[in-house]
Amino acid sequence: MRTRYPWRSFLKKIAVIAIPVALQNLMSTTGSMVDTMMIASLGQTEVGAVGLCAQFSSLMFSAYWGFVGGGMLFFSQYWGAKDDDGINRSYGLTWTCMMTVGMLFGVMAVCFPETVMRLYTDKEAIRQIGVEYLQIAGFGYPLMVFSMAMAALLRCTGRVRIPLWGSVAGVLTNIFMNWVLIFGNLGMPAMGVRGAATATVVAQAVNCTVILVAARKSRHPYLLAIRRHFRWSKKFVRTYFRKCFPILCNEVLIGVGNMVINIVLGRQPEEAIAALAVFRTIEGLVIGFFAGFSNASSVLVGTEVGAGRLDRAFGRAWRLVYLCQGIIALLGAVLICLHTPILNVMGMKGESFRLAFGMMLIYLSLGIIRMGNWTQNDTFRAAGDATYGTVLEIVFMWVMLLPLVCVSGLVLKWPTLVVFAFCYADEPIRYVLMQVHLFRGKWIKPVTPEGQSAWHVWKPNLKIIDEED
Repeated sequence: MRTRYPWRSFLKKIAVIAIPVALQNLMSTTGSMVDTMMIASLGQTEVGAVGLCAQFSSLMFSAYWGFVGGGMLFFSQYWGAKDDDGINRSYGLTWTCMMTVGMLFGVMAVCFPETVMRLYTDKEAIRQIGVEYLQIAGFGYPLMVFSMAMAALLRCTGRVRIPLWGSVAGVLTNIFMNWVLIFGNLGMPAMGVRGAATATVVAQAVNCTVILVAARKSRHPYLLAIRRHFRWSKKFVRTYFRKCFPILCNEVLIGVGNMVINIVLGRQPEEAIAALAVFRTIEGLVIGFFAGFSNASSVLVGTEVGAGRLDRAFGRAWRLVYLCQGIIALLGAVLICLHTPILNVMGMKGESFRLAFGMMLIYLSLGIIRMGNWTQNDTFRAAGDATYGTVLEIVFMWVMLLPLVCVSGLVLKWPTLVVFAFCYADEPIRYVLMQVHLFRGKWIKPVTPEGQSAWHVWKPNLKIIDEED
């Protein structure tokens, strides 16, 4: 029997998850923008160097995000099934894997910064400044990963405000410490980019501390249940890695592919490198808004799959995709209208201004499609299908994008904006393929007993299934 879709209830559930996550990411992006503004006063070379260091931390993000995606798959489905033991075990395994990645990248940044910077650019001046930054910032990498692991668990278990409080405290600390250490205020020496790196480490420590204190005060049943986090059976570990493996492959291979792209872009003129650093900050603003919907998609769909309410999961999934794309379209229009004051305040002028604006136009014109692909992939993963979107993204990255970017940038020496545009050439093709998979419904693959029982009697419909509360 067909009923009217309860949009008010649906939007309220999205808002409860999406708004705090979006605000948290907005705070982080605001902090990054303030960082860029302060560093811009030192010069475009410093902006470019710190921007390339951020690409190394993005590679770390790709390395541990596979565990975040896999962990959220288990957190949300076990939360829907009210399986406390499953949540604790999956968090312990996720935390262990993520911290291993964080420690590894921290050691590379602190002990081998010259090697890292030589990989990303051939400009000696930029490289030396980057080395100074990485040697200090690397100490904050494990803290960054730790806070992300805690945030993933808290969001999937209904405590989305706690990571927001941690992020607010961290960003405010970062801005204040930047003012003190970069320029030498309050009697401190002017440390330049080393001051920015130190401020980042202190801010990450504050972020983690606030999350832990707030979780303890609110008596969160899972985050601090340390003794229950490491009770793994061989069967559970096999199931965890079997589900996570496609996601890990996706994130690692995509991360390496993005590293290759950044290496190509890092060999463009210095004005282009500075413009790219500013663009990445603006991109973080778009992704920050999107991340709220991505988390809402993972939790709202994954919870219903875990509880065995598969019709609801299907009905929510496609609506989340289109709603996310609509919000990103509005945000993109606002950024284009305000591009002049945004780029001016971040130190862009002349050729660097032109390149940064061109990158914004290219990115935002394809951002609606890109975020639609991202939301669909996160939805598939939360429902248990970590393979389809992964295979598509990896194949298109390595067969199509990397050859286009490398040949146009390193061999043909085409203009920077042409090389940059090739980074998104696959998005429309993948979107069509992802839409077909979405409406077939075969991405629903439960890991809980409740979901698996429901799956045996549920056949994916090609028509739209309305949710009933």
